[in-house]
Amino acid sequence: MKISQSFEVARPLPAVWDLFQDVPAVAACMPGAELTENKGDGLYAGRVGIKLGPFGASFEGEAQVTADPASFVGRAEGRGIDKKGGSRSRLVMDYQLKEAGSATLVSIDADIQLAGPIAQFGRTGIVTETANVLIGQFVKNVEARLSGEASEASAQSNEISALKVAGMVMKSYFKRSGS
Repeated sequence: MKISQSFEVARPLPAVWDLFQDVPAVAACMPGAELTENKGDGLYAGRVGIKLGPFGASFEGEAQVTADPASFVGRAEGRGIDKKGGSRSRLVMDYQLKEAGSATLVSIDADIQLAGPIAQFGRTGIVTETANVLIGQFVKNVEARLSGEASEASAQSNEISALKVAGMVMKSYFKRSGS
């Protein structure tokens, strides 16, 4: 499944680029993500917990992260396994940063492959709605970190937001489907 997202961060390109090169900081901004080990040379281990509708999964795996500072582009390739539920995931994500006045435009193109029980939700649009909610929360967390507002309180807010994602996704999905 392909997902393309663009969003604007209300900060200059150099500040946003520097943050995107700090993989632990970026992981801390993503609801449900936890970096568990820096294995060196751009290889990281971690886990991502996600809820798609009534179904939840906690993927553990690795990601290889590369970046080209000359063109402000990067790539993350990862795979994970939900040992409890038997689902598997694979992700290839390319990102590009561009100046947008005093802000930065971030474009993301991702190819996500899901297998196992979680794959049944890949055809319903719930994955896209989940991505929209998570990206929205991610942008808020990035802006808070860049403005110096990232604190213990915002970290707790990030955890709470990750727990609320399922409800927000379902509400958004049903509004769009007219149910």
